Amino acid sequence: MNAKEHVKQVFEQVIKRNPNEPEFHQAVKEVLDSLVPVLERRPEYIEAGIVERIVEPERQIIFRVPWVDDNGKVHVNRGFRVQFNSAIGPYKGGLRFHPSVNLGIIKFLGFEQIFKNSLTGLPIGGGKGGSDFDPKGKSDAEIMRFCQSFMTELYRHIGPDIDVPAGDIGVGAREIGYLYGMYKKITGAYEAGVLTGKGLTYGGSLVRKEATGYGLVYFVEEMLNAKGLSFKDKVVVISGSGNVAIYAAEKAMQLGAKVVAMSDSNGYVYDKDGIKLDTIKQIKEVERKRISEYVKYHPNAEYHEGCKNIWNIKCDIALPCATQNEIDAEAANTLVKNGVIAVGEGANMPSTLEATEIFLNNKVLFAPAKAANAGGVATSALEMSQNSLRMSWTFEEVDQKLHNIMVNIYKNASKIAEEYGYKDNLVVGANIAGFIKVADAMLAQGIV
Repeated sequence: MNAKEHVKQVFEQVIKRNPNEPEFHQAVKEVLDSLVPVLERRPEYIEAGIVERIVEPERQIIFRVPWVDDNGKVHVNRGFRVQFNSAIGPYKGGLRFHPSVNLGIIKFLGFEQIFKNSLTGLPIGGGKGGSDFDPKGKSDAEIMRFCQSFMTELYRHIGPDIDVPAGDIGVGAREIGYLYGMYKKITGAYEAGVLTGKGLTYGGSLVRKEATGYGLVYFVEEMLNAKGLSFKDKVVVISGSGNVAIYAAEKAMQLGAKVVAMSDSNGYVYDKDGIKLDTIKQIKEVERKRISEYVKYHPNAEYHEGCKNIWNIKCDIALPCATQNEIDAEAANTLVKNGVIAVGEGANMPSTLEATEIFLNNKVLFAPAKAANAGGVATSALEMSQNSLRMSWTFEEVDQKLHNIMVNIYKNASKIAEEYGYKDNLVVGANIAGFIKVADAMLAQGIV
């Protein structure tokens, strides 16, 4: 059977086995389409069933999470952990608390994580987890009770050498703290390496909060430099206003860019003079309020309901840092028409397959999520290293290691893309580079 036919059959099987999981189908298709040239060169991957095995999680865990709100009412949410692939290291991937979470979303994220983690060059496998719990509007006490209930099941399946969760949407330092406290109580052990994104007083790493945003900008800057360009004096639009967006904005500004718009799930703010990041940090990190508050501090700025239209703003560089599939074909065409030169994915799979194609066909420099936003998990792995060593590195040390990792990911993806005849297509380059390392490890370990 030829490679193209093989990939087609595997994808049909994925759809049949995993009905009603469009995000998972999309993530699998995007990777499998890139693998045909590799499978043609390396038929042993087909013989060993590597592709069939890599699309099937090693373990899928679904559990009940009951908790009591401040009024004494009982609620029941659903918890998930998908341990996707451990060929190159313990499962590693975030926990997402958001009403949209279902098994298909977690599988899409876990599948992406396999290749993203492989690209970092660090020994970590792919996994993901979360719950359909919504932290918005909940008190600290309610979030604590939920996290404690969630961990009473999750603790059975994780450990520093088994599976190391981190944060994601809806799971920040507060939630990680509650989760870790409960893990420690249940196990009776101080295993700092079991969760990453911890507070600095109990095993967390400097730069972890900034890592995904900083890493994204380091990657995009490297991509721009390869074409004789940079962030300096460029107009940037960033969707989102969580950790990734805030610290992508901070690093882009440090490199001389002007960030003119940011968003949350309700709408976006446009400040033609440049977003004042201190205000965004105050609203989002301290007050935990909506981004619409920004115009109270800066009356010259504009607030618009609905976050989708943020991509109508003319910019040189677009950094989608909110959620999956936020840039569709229409938004991509608008960005191209308005002269965008580069798009860097800070969120997981923020561009639809059609949007990605539009960017590539129009020669827009495109940094795909699994490469460009790998800085977060890379720094999580650095946090694990520090926990194992029982020591901590300075901000500058970790930042330098992060910068080196992102430069190497770019170089690796770029080199592989060219080697396989896809010059400047970092989507294919990242997919192939991430896949080969995992596939070779799976070959070496036999049919398991």
